[in-house]
Parts: sequence; structure tokens; C-alpha cells
Amino acid sequence: MEPHHPIDLSFCGHTKPRLYLLSSSFFLLLLLFVLALISSSKQPSFPSFDYPHSSSRLPAGCDISRGEWVPDPAAPYYTNLTCSLIQEHQNCMKYGRPDRDFLKWRWKPAACDLPAFDAARFLDLVRGKSMAFIGDSLARNHMQSLMCLLSKVEFPEDLNSTDNYFKRMFYANYNFTLSSFWSRFLVKAEEVDSDGPNHTGLWNLYLDEVDDSWASEIDQFDYVILSDGIWFSHPTFFYEKRELVGCHFCLVDNVTDLPIWYSYRSALRTTLRSLIDMDGFKGKIFLRTISPSHFEKGEWNKGGDCVRRQPFKKNEARLEGRDLDFHQIQIEEFREAERVGREKGAKLKLLDATGAMLLRADGHPSRFGHWAHENVTLYNDCVHWCLPGPVDLWSNFLFAMMLDDRVD
Repeated sequence: MEPHHPIDLSFCGHTKPRLYLLSSSFFLLLLLFVLALISSSKQPSFPSFDYPHSSSRLPAGCDISRGEWVPDPAAPYYTNLTCSLIQEHQNCMKYGRPDRDFLKWRWKPAACDLPAFDAARFLDLVRGKSMAFIGDSLARNHMQSLMCLLSKVEFPEDLNSTDNYFKRMFYANYNFTLSSFWSRFLVKAEEVDSDGPNHTGLWNLYLDEVDDSWASEIDQFDYVILSDGIWFSHPTFFYEKRELVGCHFCLVDNVTDLPIWYSYRSALRTTLRSLIDMDGFKGKIFLRTISPSHFEKGEWNKGGDCVRRQPFKKNEARLEGRDLDFHQIQIEEFREAERVGREKGAKLKLLDATGAMLLRADGHPSRFGHWAHENVTLYNDCVHWCLPGPVDLWSNFLFAMMLDDRVD
């Protein structure tokens, strides 16, 4: 049967078999194209990254903690629509943050390139292993960021969905367990007054005793990520050998007022030493350094906010005040723990993200952690980080350090 609209096939001999073959090939290609469209519509779309190959080691002498943020039009790696594991108060897009430019940056170390986060490669590295995040809500912020980055390959099973403070997530295809342990001070603590001198509570801190909520289980983990800091600014009593040795802003007569550096240094030292000395613990310890907050024009409870919409350049911000003191203590205590641990075969790594996060005053939820019309008392949040956002760098650092170390 002749076609209704004859085709000029003079270039191929004007034969019907060739016309039939051409028509069949066309319809076959059309069918394959339609099937490809249907298949792709079932999967979330993720941007591709033109970064250094993710299996490469960092060159000798490269300090990934020093660098600057550079534009990255391909970012982000995921969105709040492709990842359902974001805590509400960090889900900035859901709650109306209007700008997106703060997502379009990546960290560029000064002396090398940072390998892109590769979810499949990361899960291969931790196959059959376990990882624990220990600390406050910023530790949870980090864990949720990591889970969102890994969601490109697999979503985990929540093994205790009713408890947001102690989470255990399981990646069945990799036999990998990811856990978080809520520990405000890392050491043993008890609240003695829910109001306290400044209406934020009053705590007893036992500076030479680790928090058993994590210490009783941590020997089973292959990787431990420690982070803490901001809670030490709360009013607290300090105990050593169960004797009261001082306090911070307790406003009690005849009790020596000591700076928060005293309690923080003691708590961090106790925590690191307990892991080094713990019987049966053979895991690797990562200490993540403090993440600066960025309140402007007031403190967190006095109208302070963070309204910047792009990163600082590296010469536009300086680490100072409380954040500088916290960071110096972390560096000093880590180096001492590393020295002691080396003699005992302990494995410690410093995940120093402070300098990079100092420049990201644009990455906090601010008022976009809840609906504007909600009848709740919530302050502007310039402590935690939007997801997706700059906080994803922490897992990128972790990944690069694991690659560089060639973890068994």
C-alpha cells in the first residue's frame, strides 16, 4: 500500500523494502523514546556535578578547612521535595524562604579541589558498618543532611520512629546503621530548675563523668562524630568527683563563678579520653568543630536575626568572641587527645568546618522554620542550618576524609 504522502527516496534507490525498513526504524526509535520518558518520570531528578572524580585522594598538604565559597549553578544535590528526612524547623523552602541563591555555592579549598560527595561511594565505604552522631541539635542537623545526601541511592528504615532524640536508621542494601545520640553537654548532666536565672534552665554538670546515654552503647560503632558547644552558655553548676567546684551564671552566693571555657574544656577532655580508654571500642573518632551562629542587631532572644542572602568573602568575616574561644579549645583538646590516642592505637580525626561556616550567614532558617501565622513562640534561628544548604559541606568533608584515609 502506497503512503498517502509519497516520500522522495531517490537517494536510496526508490524501493519499497527500504521504505518499510526506514518506517520501522522510525517507529522503533519513537517507542524507545516514549519508554525512556515514562521511566524517567518515575524517579526524582537530581542535577549532575562537574567536580573532581570522587574516588581521588586529596593531595599532600591540602587543608580542606581553608578556602572560599564559589558559585555553583548545578547545586543543590537534593531538594526538600526529594528528601523527606528534613526536620520541620530546618525545612526553609517549605516555610516560605523566597530566595534560592544561597543554595548555589560550593566550597573550594585554597590548595586543592574537594571531591564531590558521592552517595554510592560513601555507602560502599560504610558497608556492614555503623556510624553515630553524638551531641546537640546541630549533630542531628548534620545527620539529617547526610541522610538527604544518601537518599539519591537509598532511603533508610527508621528503627525507632517515635524518638527524635535517639534515632537509629538502617540502610538494608548496605547493612549500614546510622544513629544519633542526643547529649547536650557530652558529659553527665541533670536539669535542676527548668526556669533558672535567665529562664533557660539550670543544670548540674558532672565534668569528669561521660553521659551514659551514649557511652553505654558506643563501643559497637565503627565511626563516631562528636560535636557540641552552644549549650555550655546555659547557667550550670560544675561538679568534679561529685563535689561542687563552681558554676557559670548560677547567681548563688559562695559559689565561684567560672567561665564556660572551664566546663567546655573539661567536658570535651573527659569525652575524648573516655573513648580512647574505652574497652572494646575500636572505632574512628571525628571531632567536628563549632558552627558559628550569625545573629545581628540583637541576641537570639532579643530580636536578633540573620538576613544575609549570600556568603561572606573570606576577608569579610572574622572568628571572634565565644566562637573563637570554643574553636581554640577544640583544637587544643583534639591535639592532646590525638597524642595520647596515638600511644594506644586510637584513631582520631579533626573535621574542622568552622572557617567555612563562618562565611555562611546566609544559610540559617531565620524565621523560615515555621509558618508566619502560627501562634507559637519561636525565635529567629541563626544557629541551625537550612536543608539543603551549607550544612551539607560537613558530610562532604567527612566523605573526603574517609576517602583520603582509605577506610577498611
